[in-house]
Amino acid sequence: MDVQKRQQIFDQAKEWILEAGTLIRSQMNNPLIVNTKSNRNDLVTQLDKEVELFFTTKIKQKYPNHSILSEEGFGHSLINKTGITWIIDPIDGTMNLVHQRRNFAISIGIYDQEIGEIGFIYDVMYNQLYSAQKNKGAYKNDQQISWLDNELLLEHAMICFNHRWLCENKLVNEKIMQQLVKQVRGVRAYGSAALEFAYVAEGIVDAYITMHLEPWDFAAGKIIVQEVGGKITSISGEEINPFTGTSLLVCHPQIHQKIIDEYLLQAKK
Repeated sequence: MDVQKRQQIFDQAKEWILEAGTLIRSQMNNPLIVNTKSNRNDLVTQLDKEVELFFTTKIKQKYPNHSILSEEGFGHSLINKTGITWIIDPIDGTMNLVHQRRNFAISIGIYDQEIGEIGFIYDVMYNQLYSAQKNKGAYKNDQQISWLDNELLLEHAMICFNHRWLCENKLVNEKIMQQLVKQVRGVRAYGSAALEFAYVAEGIVDAYITMHLEPWDFAAGKIIVQEVGGKITSISGEEINPFTGTSLLVCHPQIHQKIIDEYLLQAKK
């Protein structure tokens, strides 16, 4: 994608995201219609669907040749991976929306073939917009985010992962994850993958570990984190495909390989 075309799409997407944020905030005091999808903790509201329909309608009208991969089913059933694809999570952190009315985000990643060109993560209730364009750095509300080049020891790191990995489970050895918790300075779980990517990029946490995310969960964050020098791989250290669900380690480069070698490879069942 050439620079002029990317900038035009960036500006248009930013306008739509801010408009969608205004739409969401205007409905925060209204009752939410809450349903479940795969299980009782996998929630969806009418607001998720309304926001996704807002984006898909706008994109199909303005860019009819672009593909859309989206969580709630308003995108295309077949994705043209040789063209431009918008990967959309209208509300990442729906459980936080339902229970807290905050700590959720709009997440949009725009890819040309498999190359990440544009990423947006919008913390709607706090009006914090994280954005990036390929080779132009990452920004928070138009202020450039610093490159992740500071020295960092694992014992000084703050990391994010779901606390259930500290309990007996079928995916990882909880004893090894408990050792990791003892090694680092602190552990947090924010309940929104998109925001946890943004926090790694911003440097307010140093790693985010998850055993599975879908493309709409990480498409935007991948672009933003890479634009500040962060490392993003599977928990085994492999490159990830933006169109395929995967485990993820999103990390400050100084501690990425150490977490993999000393903990995640040992913990994986």
